[in-house]
Amino acid sequence: MEIQVLSQRSSKKLAIVKVPADGTIAQVKQTIERELPKFYPDRQSLKPEPNGKMLKDDISVSTLPELKVYFKDLGPQIGWSTVFLCEYAGPLLVYLIFYIRPSLIYGTLTGKEAKMLPDVHVAYMCWCGHYAKRVLETIFVHSYFVNHPKYQGTLYGDMQVYVGLALFIFNELGNFSVHVALRNLRPSGSKVRKVPFPTGNPFTFLFTFVSCPNYMYEIGSWIGYSIMTQNLPALIFMFLGGYQMTVWAIGKH
Repeated sequence: MEIQVLSQRSSKKLAIVKVPADGTIAQVKQTIERELPKFYPDRQSLKPEPNGKMLKDDISVSTLPELKVYFKDLGPQIGWSTVFLCEYAGPLLVYLIFYIRPSLIYGTLTGKEAKMLPDVHVAYMCWCGHYAKRVLETIFVHSYFVNHPKYQGTLYGDMQVYVGLALFIFNELGNFSVHVALRNLRPSGSKVRKVPFPTGNPFTFLFTFVSCPNYMYEIGSWIGYSIMTQNLPALIFMFLGGYQMTVWAIGKH
């Protein structure tokens, strides 16, 4: 089957590609790349008509109203792995500056008399552990001002720190477990999306009650972090992040 590839802007013929009668748009893109090597599949937008909706990769060419598609160059694309690595590495590196070299941020307040409470070290390990986990998940699977020299610790001392830490670790394990379960639902090299369900891992039981338990565990982690540090900016971060994740969850429900 021959498919004409036309420019979305000018309707000028760019190429004619051959695909099987039961071929997909993904195969059309691969064939276009062979004809026009500059345009790899992720850089291509194909539409059935100039002002139509972009065709998904798994759509069969047999459903096209005509044997032609309109091509638009989306420009150079950055892989999602790179996007997420930058997103997670940023907070990790910035926090290290506050923790390792607070004098660069707070200046003379970090004198010899300034001491770091144990809470600060625990908060550092939790923060870095969380974002290091996200970086590793990106590669292999898919809070604020607590470092200030005048930080006075928590109201209820070590007990409050331990409770917050336990809650943080529990939810981090749950978040990781759900990410692994979601990864296993998608066969390697495919874009199949199956309905998630609880697995043998007890942390995945929340799939019975909510659509996105990974977001719920993520919010739980930052609730634990806020309790552990008794820190207002951390609490604000939790509410803002929780709101955004709620929007995402509703969209995926």
